[in-house]
Amino acid sequence: AAHLSPAPAATATAPLHHLIKIKPSPLLLNPPEMTVKDFWMSKKDDPEVYCVTEDNYRNRVALLITNIKFSDEKLDRHGAEKDEENMEKLLQSLGYEVVKWQNLTGKGIDDALKGFAKHPKLKQTDSVFVVIMSHGKLGKILGADWREDNPDEFAVDKIYRCLNSNGCQALINKPKVVILQACRGVRSGATTWVHDGESTGRPAPPPEDHVPELDKSAHVEKDFIALLASTPDNKAYRETQNGSILIQNIVKVFTPESYQKHIIDLFTKVQDLVSKCGDDQQKQMPVIDRMTLNKKFYLYPGLLDSSH
Repeated sequence: AAHLSPAPAATATAPLHHLIKIKPSPLLLNPPEMTVKDFWMSKKDDPEVYCVTEDNYRNRVALLITNIKFSDEKLDRHGAEKDEENMEKLLQSLGYEVVKWQNLTGKGIDDALKGFAKHPKLKQTDSVFVVIMSHGKLGKILGADWREDNPDEFAVDKIYRCLNSNGCQALINKPKVVILQACRGVRSGATTWVHDGESTGRPAPPPEDHVPELDKSAHVEKDFIALLASTPDNKAYRETQNGSILIQNIVKVFTPESYQKHIIDLFTKVQDLVSKCGDDQQKQMPVIDRMTLNKKFYLYPGLLDSSH
């Protein structure tokens, strides 16, 4: 019989990837950047995100009120023209038609807000912005006719009463974003900045008398978020050339590249930037106030732009 040689001992083989050079796909190295529309599609059916349809987006509308000139010229808000220009451009870039008013009295602000609550687009829009920029004190916005002997004022709480579920049913379950650039008091250290409070006068009064509580089961005040320029009793600063510190930083944060950030993230970043402005004697800290959003609200800047 033929002699059978023993089989050679098994040797460990090298892993396959040592033998075959696999080049990773260029798509894996540089995955395509998600567009605004891709991101919107990914959130479209998310129950934790406020719904925005293309038709909603086309019907967006915002209210912008800027008091620059006052009956008492000492109160004129130099630099506020820049704020108005910047906010109008920003709101338009986010898809909002801007209803714009200037130099309103307290009653004029009230009338403008009531008129806005009846705007025909509110039934179709997904959200609204209300931006009011003037002098202020705790719980109040000063009207253009404010003087020591004529306390021309608008109570901030009226914004919520006008746009809540009882005041504006067209905005039920829709985000209502309020931005107030105004002082909320007179406290501050020495500063070379001008500020958005009255130049003289008595200490700020307490907020308007408490309004009778409404039926909680109806979610009377829901889907609001407000960004106020400063903490209670403190000033909000404005540069005469560049506008207010708050609005400057809102414009920095609300960029087209920020489309994957929801409104709370955006406002928190604004708070961080503003808090770093000034020095040890002049500080400002914006406040996120009356936050009753129960979902994430994304703005999707440029959603209907074919380039996005």
